Amino acid sequence: MKQEEDFEANLAGEDGTGEETKRSWFKRIKKGITTSTAEKKETPEGLWSKCPECGYICTMTELRENLFVCPKCTHHHRIGSAEYFEILFDDNKFEVLFENIRSKDHLHFTDLKNYGKRLEEIWSKTDITDSIRIGKGNLKGIPFVVGCMDFEFIGGSLGSVMGERIARAIDVCIEEKIPLMIICKSGGARMMESAYSLMQLAKVSGKLSQLTDAKIPYISLQTDPSFGGISASFGMLGDLNIAEPGALIGFAGPRVIKETIKKDLPEGFQRSEFLLEHGFLDFIVPRKELKEKLATVLSMFKN
Repeated sequence: MKQEEDFEANLAGEDGTGEETKRSWFKRIKKGITTSTAEKKETPEGLWSKCPECGYICTMTELRENLFVCPKCTHHHRIGSAEYFEILFDDNKFEVLFENIRSKDHLHFTDLKNYGKRLEEIWSKTDITDSIRIGKGNLKGIPFVVGCMDFEFIGGSLGSVMGERIARAIDVCIEEKIPLMIICKSGGARMMESAYSLMQLAKVSGKLSQLTDAKIPYISLQTDPSFGGISASFGMLGDLNIAEPGALIGFAGPRVIKETIKKDLPEGFQRSEFLLEHGFLDFIVPRKELKEKLATVLSMFKN
């Protein structure tokens, strides 16, 4: 015990009293750490990523090259519209439509902060103008319109702007005979817009019926997470309803359901594999295979 105390005293820069301490070759001259930190450089943020599923750490460059899929466990990281457009459109060439439509605080809604101020803050910090972006380009040479939600913008919530952009995208698809895909990534309706938000469920569903009448394909891609009014309306109205592996899809969250029914939920409940097994999805496609799979499907629809 005495030897341990003397050793700790040396580590702390204190003088020990034992013989062992006096003969010790390891002894601090001064207390504290004397190494200069003037040249120390902080590691820049955003260089590394840790997989939330398996804990694997890799560089962002490696993750991006792997299309934001974990190299170890194949967990699909959440990505935004810019990344999906880069994956899907040939040579990353596309036209973004209807960016001039912006949300307004018609109800003067206030929760933790004023809705109008919340919107201004988001617009000042990011180039995303609302919770969905509409891109028009070519996929393997096939004209294609893609509406992709951005979870970064108020949880990808469904508001009047999202509904209007999708409606106008459908008009473009009908006019030019182009297939449509909506990539769902949302927590549900935007409470700050109240009934204006809820109206979009019926509005978009009605517009999709026009797309059906025109015999133009509509594909719904469910990604993690797809909840609320999205999954209760146009998220499940596709000619093909597909999903990424492991995506959480449902109406209410599993925690809410468990507390309501007071029972444990089945393993994998509300994951895309569970929904495929129970007939809600047509197939699951890994992100690396998405472009090739869509090209095959669109060619079949075209013929």
